[in-house]
Amino acid sequence: MNYISLFGPRVYHRFSCCVVVARKLSDGCFGGNRGENGDGSIEEPISESSDFDPILKEYGLLENEGHPREQFSARRSFFENVRSCTIRVLEVLQQDEPGFDAKAALDELDIKVSGIIVREVLFEILKIVNYGNKMQCAKLGFKFFVWSGQQENYKHTADAYHLMMKIFANCEEFKAMWRLLDEMIEKGYPTTARTFNILICTCGQAGLARKVVERFIKSKTFNFRPFKHSYNAILLSLLVVKQYKLIEWLYQQMLAEGYSQDILTYNIMMCAKYRLGKLDQFHRLLDEMGRSGFSPDFHTYNLLLHVLGKGDKPLAALNLLNHMKEEGFDPRVLHFTTLIDGLSRAGNMEGCKYFFDEMIKYDCLPDVVCYTVMITGYIVAGELEKALELFDVMVTDGQLPNVFTYNSIIRGLCMAGKFEEACSMLKEMESRGVNPNFTVYSTLVSYLRNAGKLSEAHEVIRQMVEKGQYAHLLSNLKRHRRC
Repeated sequence: MNYISLFGPRVYHRFSCCVVVARKLSDGCFGGNRGENGDGSIEEPISESSDFDPILKEYGLLENEGHPREQFSARRSFFENVRSCTIRVLEVLQQDEPGFDAKAALDELDIKVSGIIVREVLFEILKIVNYGNKMQCAKLGFKFFVWSGQQENYKHTADAYHLMMKIFANCEEFKAMWRLLDEMIEKGYPTTARTFNILICTCGQAGLARKVVERFIKSKTFNFRPFKHSYNAILLSLLVVKQYKLIEWLYQQMLAEGYSQDILTYNIMMCAKYRLGKLDQFHRLLDEMGRSGFSPDFHTYNLLLHVLGKGDKPLAALNLLNHMKEEGFDPRVLHFTTLIDGLSRAGNMEGCKYFFDEMIKYDCLPDVVCYTVMITGYIVAGELEKALELFDVMVTDGQLPNVFTYNSIIRGLCMAGKFEEACSMLKEMESRGVNPNFTVYSTLVSYLRNAGKLSEAHEVIRQMVEKGQYAHLLSNLKRHRRC
């Protein structure tokens, strides 16, 4: 079967063998952002995962924030010691105030500084940064960074510099971040794709993205491995932060310099063109990709399924799934989730249900993300009862609902005027160890206020503040007040 024919005559004549690129489920890469603001839109159900994540993690653009300390009993004492040292350091840093000698207090701890301890301390500081404490976090993080770098038998790693740069970035201490980068380069550390990713995430909104790109293109210390060339490393980072127009510019610079494309380059470019709505250029690149002899990969098929889903072409999608198996690609849960997400955006919940059931035939079991996409689709379609039924099935099947699942359910209950049940769902998620994010609170408060239930809305806010969460975002909630 020629799978290109699934896209209709126009695309069929423009392709020879393949199409492109990965879809970022987390940020609505092919469907626009669905922000949670109480006006009828639904938050994107998938937080920060995408089918590019395996690539990003492999290339060091996504940090693995999991910690194995509890997984290996043979190493338990080692990790317990690391954790103990981390806690002691943080306790000293928290005492910082005018007249307090943090350096002397840290020296008195008499701990042996190591890379893992430095990483743990900086990571813990990074986790607690918010609007109210950002200046303090930047100050304490840098104090520890300087002190640890002065200890015997220890030398900062590139990872330590990256964490400190990330703290500065999150604390909006941009000058300090750039100074740290210069220090890093002066001391001979190579700048990597991870370095660029931190900088571009920080500078993109400040309108400095192009200058950052130009600096890295010219940099002789930029270690772009394991990418084919530096352009691929930069292009992928730009895709992560949705700098699509800058991707177009950089791609032309790459071609002018005589660099050749590979499957990753084409994937990134197709994603950018698709996002920008430049379908003619999208098709031209697809045709070029086929003529160059590149075959579809995991991400190519994922995009194809999303396009077919969003185009409400379930039969063509089924044919493509069968074609994947013929070509030796076993469809994964992510492929079905992407297809279901596309179909739900097209309003075809019957098709979503068909492929949700079809997964079993392909030896795929729906995970929490897939369940959440289905539940969100039902909520958007106004089918609350089906969403609640599927929520119960999800729990019965042993899949723990996440914050996005609960937010969809809470929103659906609010839309149906079932505010008591919505408030109960908030308590249930907390009892199951799922911490509500600001979007959950905002959703509930907004609907309660719009329904004239001001006392209930104020109670939700009170509970949020009592838990010490999102106090710096209270002004955002006030904007949802009913006029």
